[in-house]
Amino acid sequence: MASDASDSIGQKPKIQIYSTPNNEVTPFWKEKYERDAKKYWDVFYKRHQDRFFKDRHYLDKEWGHFFSEAEEKVILEVGCGAGNTIFPLAATYPGIFIHACDFSPRAVELVKAHKDFNKEKINAFACDLTSEDLLKHISPSSVDIVTMIFVLSAVSPEKMSLVLQNIKKIMKPNAYVLFRDYATGDLAQERLICKDQKISENFFVRGDGTRAFYFSEEFLTNLFKKNGFRTEECGLCCKQVENRSREIVMNRRWVQAAFRLDDEIHKLIKEADDGFDIDISEGFAFEMFGISSPRDEITEFKLRDWNFKIKLLSKEYQHTCKSTGLMLWESARLMASILAANQTIVCGKTVLELGSGSGGICSMIAAKTARLVVPTDGDNKTLKLLQENVTSNLEESLISKLKIKKLEWGNEEQIETVKKLSGEKGFDVVIGTDVTYVAEAIMALFKTAKELISRDGVLILCHIFRRVDEESLLLAASCFGFRLVDRWPDEKMTESPSRIRIIEDWFEGRIGKDDIENSALHIMYFQAE
Repeated sequence: MASDASDSIGQKPKIQIYSTPNNEVTPFWKEKYERDAKKYWDVFYKRHQDRFFKDRHYLDKEWGHFFSEAEEKVILEVGCGAGNTIFPLAATYPGIFIHACDFSPRAVELVKAHKDFNKEKINAFACDLTSEDLLKHISPSSVDIVTMIFVLSAVSPEKMSLVLQNIKKIMKPNAYVLFRDYATGDLAQERLICKDQKISENFFVRGDGTRAFYFSEEFLTNLFKKNGFRTEECGLCCKQVENRSREIVMNRRWVQAAFRLDDEIHKLIKEADDGFDIDISEGFAFEMFGISSPRDEITEFKLRDWNFKIKLLSKEYQHTCKSTGLMLWESARLMASILAANQTIVCGKTVLELGSGSGGICSMIAAKTARLVVPTDGDNKTLKLLQENVTSNLEESLISKLKIKKLEWGNEEQIETVKKLSGEKGFDVVIGTDVTYVAEAIMALFKTAKELISRDGVLILCHIFRRVDEESLLLAASCFGFRLVDRWPDEKMTESPSRIRIIEDWFEGRIGKDDIENSALHIMYFQAE
């Protein structure tokens, strides 16, 4: 012990130059790096122009089998930067047409200023794929190959799915995504680990404010799988770079992969964009719901202070799946009970009901405290009957807040008409009761909801799982940027303190067993991202 003490005598206190590894940046800076990401990359290209990255002439060697000189192909280069990918491609394959986008306007300007830029062969535009729709720049289902080379790493991990959902809309059947990006264990990551530059797991900020995520093969393949892609090729590439003057060896690692859009997913996306009609005949209604189509009749529905008398559609008014007027479904009754007992869900907000049918009881109850309510359906005769039910059941002061509109899911003209009612912001709450029973309509449903909902809006679906299972529903929701926040019932969820309780709170002391007509009913609460 004495020896230890004497050894320490006269030693100067150590000064820690580098901070303790794995310290994350503060929440303030995380938010700033996210908010100002475009600005940091603009500054990067202002400083370096087109001198930082080398032209990628290796593409033909690595991926030549995906291209063909004999065929004209349409390419989308995501994160084109100064054009280090597109110009070598254009020179090697003169028959291709290239769409080139980057969320840095300065990078796009560099592409357009390049000596080999040809607007007849290259469409260059600025676009943030996490928030802007690619369909504004590229026709749906028109691209053969999407290249993503050291670009997805610059996107926050929680927003990567939004990028993949966006590019799927413009991809042809059997189109490919060719991918190359940083891998975990890369030299650059090892250096950043030793500094206070960690944002989250495998996600770091560089000294210039730009960010980089380092992919593992498992993370990457799972990311593409959950967003509707099949892995065709995937491998880890390692290379040692020697700096002889400094006598150091640097390990560089990247992951290289090829993904193909799943045929079934592509089919659903195309149908969502094109629109479709599916006949619901009397036989179909019986098969789906165990009932024959309703005749002209008045159904009385009592709920708290409400006493509705709802006129149902007759047999001659049977319609497509975009309308829900065949009957007053159990899901609508349950959702109406929840809204009546929990007016805070809609109080002072703008509310959109998709597929309200001829009943419209959820919209009528929401109108009591909501700022604006817009019930919609795709069938003219159903809408006419809905108007009759609203007029006969609501007092004038509530009718004035309720605007009935025709809306076929995926119909852009009708979507724009409805969107104008909510203003630029979009609807705060979107409700759908039993609108998930036909598989072919699911993508159109979420596509329409996405275009009409506000940035932080909520989508509430109440239904019975029939022909569409939960996994398919969640996949479709994720394709358009909806995140499942809560569900009911959910036996899988634990009673941990971190659990988000939203739907159960609607029931406690407010909803009785008599309000739940069918134990198979489910509620899903989504947040728009």
